[in-house]
Amino acid sequence: QVQLVESGGGLVQPGGSLRLSCAASGFTFSSYAMSWSRQAPGKGRELVATISPGGGRTTYADSVKGRFTISRDNAKQTMSLQMNSLKPEDTAMYYCNADSSYRRTIEGRAGSWGQGTQVTVSS
Repeated sequence: QVQLVESGGGLVQPGGSLRLSCAASGFTFSSYAMSWSRQAPGKGRELVATISPGGGRTTYADSVKGRFTISRDNAKQTMSLQMNSLKPEDTAMYYCNADSSYRRTIEGRAGSWGQGTQVTVSS
């Protein structure tokens, strides 16, 4: 059973940084593509970043390119999202996602989701 637990969210001022983490269990982590998605109040889900099972391929939404960095540690079964130069429009619930298919992941159709961690960017 896939379990994904996010942590690291919080309140940060514009221009600040946060690092989100996702602890995974219940599946062969190194064989799964992973991603981060977000949803702001009143808006649809947005795929933020993806990473291939081995970590060699990553993709980013245009809205976060150059500011966010996705990474994974297969030995520790964790994934992270380093978020720099945060903007108020980054405010959202952030979700960790997992799927055995990298294609489904980059299409934003990952099958497993965590409960989410709230990120609020405000002065």
